[in-house]
Amino acid sequence: MTLVERDRELKLADRVAAVKRPAPKPATIASVAVLASLVVLGVLSIGGLGFSLPEIIGSLNNIPQFVARTLPWAWPGWHYDRDSATLVSDGWAPVWSILAAIASTIGIVIAGTFLAFLVSIPIAYGAARNTTPHAVVLVICRALGIVARAIPAVAFASIFVFLFSLGPLPGILAFFLHSIGMISKMMADAIEQIDEGPRLAIRSTGGSKAQEFWSGVVPQALPAWIAVGLHRADINLRETVILGYVGVAGLGLELSNAIHVLNYRRAFPIVLMIIVLCILFEVVSSIVRSRMLGVRPIGNGIGDTMVRAAAKRSTKIAVAITKPGSTEARAVAIQASMKRPWTGERMASRVAVWVAALVIVGSFVASQAKWSDLLTFWGNLPILLKKDNLWPPTFGIYSPEQVVNAVFVTFQVAFAATLMSAILSIVIGSLAARNVAPNRYVRNGFRVLLLVTRGVPELILAIIFVIVTGLGAQAGTLALAIGGVGLLGKLIADSLEEVPNGPERAISALGATRPQVYFASTVPMSIPAFVSHLLYMLEQNVRAATLLGIVGGGGIGLFLIDSLRVSNYAQASMFIILITLLVIVIEAVAIGIRRALK
Repeated sequence: MTLVERDRELKLADRVAAVKRPAPKPATIASVAVLASLVVLGVLSIGGLGFSLPEIIGSLNNIPQFVARTLPWAWPGWHYDRDSATLVSDGWAPVWSILAAIASTIGIVIAGTFLAFLVSIPIAYGAARNTTPHAVVLVICRALGIVARAIPAVAFASIFVFLFSLGPLPGILAFFLHSIGMISKMMADAIEQIDEGPRLAIRSTGGSKAQEFWSGVVPQALPAWIAVGLHRADINLRETVILGYVGVAGLGLELSNAIHVLNYRRAFPIVLMIIVLCILFEVVSSIVRSRMLGVRPIGNGIGDTMVRAAAKRSTKIAVAITKPGSTEARAVAIQASMKRPWTGERMASRVAVWVAALVIVGSFVASQAKWSDLLTFWGNLPILLKKDNLWPPTFGIYSPEQVVNAVFVTFQVAFAATLMSAILSIVIGSLAARNVAPNRYVRNGFRVLLLVTRGVPELILAIIFVIVTGLGAQAGTLALAIGGVGLLGKLIADSLEEVPNGPERAISALGATRPQVYFASTVPMSIPAFVSHLLYMLEQNVRAATLLGIVGGGGIGLFLIDSLRVSNYAQASMFIILITLLVIVIEAVAIGIRRALK
């Protein structure tokens, strides 16, 4: 090194030392504090649940035995004959039966979500600050959404199974009531974000409140509403696995029946069908959103990702999922709308509307629901409402200490799973980020891993871990931890890619290596977003942890499902109230923390 170069480096070091490090922002301090608290609670929860690395490694020895019990897979139309150790054909009848179950599953999901969509419109109108007619109406509508969102769909389904017996109708009604919570909230948020100009213009011309809403609000909010409805339908499809365990018809019931008789050769083909159905449904949902909303798919799900990838390789697909959005195109559209000629785009839009209508009507038919039961279930209602049958709520055979411990275990499962997901997601999500991965092959490989993980419902993972590790909270924790990587890893990867590249380039210009850039710039700038993602993940895990008791995942969910299995609705109502309060509390805490981080 020459003297000139050495002198230049010393001057640079002096200038860097002279620059005072700016004080951290309050939001950054709050983010670090929340992150540290989540880590501490996660570590304590892992210890409290009795996790032991040697025991987990030892349980892996059960996998070969478990795999041997699942092979060969007995697809519909076949069964395994133990005497000959071969698959024997059962004809086509089981094939038609499973196809009917698939159609019923899709029908239940679409019908329940569509009914919730319709009812959510007036609730969202009352819950939005800029449209609600009165403050009391706003409180009532928001309270309805919170309660509907907090009560699990499986709880609704269990009550409806008692009133209507087994079948598709309890599932439709359960999805209908539970989905109102999310859809109405997101609809209200979309209403509050509209441009008030069109609405005020209608009011200035003497338009009524109804005209203001349907002509000034709905056209602006409808695209977001449709996206929310499709997203909720995708969530409901995954939850059909859970509803099958309480008697709702469809693939979930077929899987439940196979698991209960320990017929894993039949169960795992059904598991694969559920996963493929979830992926296909999301792909179709992504295409529908892009065509109806006139935008390219930008979501984080499997469907949006696959459609974007296909659009890059095919001009026809890119054109098919994209509508013109330039200023010139809008001017042409305005002129064309004055005459309304039957252009190809208008014909395609009209066809799309009719196809959507046919799909919705077809879903009600395909669900095979007995709608006449809505007129005859009143005979069972007095039995349900009979004193000591549903009300007053009671702990029943469980002591208050047992219930408190179950609630504590539920929180432990949620915190432990969130920490485990975070550790895995930081590694996988970082390698899936464009500005962190060493090359595009590594990035694409980890993106595919996240997509595959995202496509597997958590309950299916819980079933697998219960079989491998045994009943208990540890199986539920591992299921939530692995299942959460798909979503949390994708969110982290997107957050890392969205950080401003200026600081990264500045550090790189000083000769910093890729790890130095990552730890000195990329990670610190992503901490607020990372904390927000962790809080969202924690909320989801608290909800999910209350349900994994269905398959032996421990916690308060186990008490709930045991009560429902013996039709002890007074006891079940107590646990439903507790679960509702848990969800409301964790949601309120998360909202408060997010506000503090802004």
